[in-house]
Amino acid sequence: MDRTMLSNSGPVIEVTGLSKSVPAREGQGGELPILKDITFSVQAGESVAIVGASGSGKSTLLGLVAGLDVPTGGSVQLAGQSLFALSEDARAQLRGAQMGFVFQSFQLLPALTALDNVMLPLELAGQPKAEATARDWLKRVGLEGRTGHYPKHLSGGEQQRVALARAFAPSPAVLLADEPTGNLDAETGAAIIELIFDLNRERGTTLILVTHDDALASRCDRVLHMQGGVLSEAGVSAEL
Repeated sequence: MDRTMLSNSGPVIEVTGLSKSVPAREGQGGELPILKDITFSVQAGESVAIVGASGSGKSTLLGLVAGLDVPTGGSVQLAGQSLFALSEDARAQLRGAQMGFVFQSFQLLPALTALDNVMLPLELAGQPKAEATARDWLKRVGLEGRTGHYPKHLSGGEQQRVALARAFAPSPAVLLADEPTGNLDAETGAAIIELIFDLNRERGTTLILVTHDDALASRCDRVLHMQGGVLSEAGVSAEL
């Protein structure tokens, strides 16, 4: 998919009637609804926070927006392309080309150095000068002196900086962040958040941020609330 498609005037992400259910506990029968008729859209360059208590469905929603999971009903479109009309392999290829991810648990590969972790998505995408690009991004996040270190030799804050470099290095159109400061102390978490927003502004990336932190959410252009699998904005239910 041509990245220039994402510069069109329509929404970058469009979610319509999205629902997700899982089998109920043994002996109870039926299904347990996790998400209920979620509908929203995100414009190019917009930053959107999804907030809610643990178990409200935030991370499930983010996984569906990324095409990492398949919904029970509804659709997700990335620049007009329906994710769930694609095969699993095609969705993975689209994610690699258009999306970057930052997770609470960092998700670095322990057998790879910081440099190799950042190079990996670039090499998988067949991008030229992968090593030079990875080194440049590690320098941007202040880790030019730690390129040869493995994750176990890096602090939590350093690991999350590597994860940020890995997410931004392929120049994704959309950055998805799931509780990116959840495993960090307050000071380190604040520094990581500044870095996310600084890089986001610099690159013009669309940002969708899942968080339980209202202060963090307030820095985004728009805040969506999840409660019991229902999405609302400014107190208006998305199920209306």
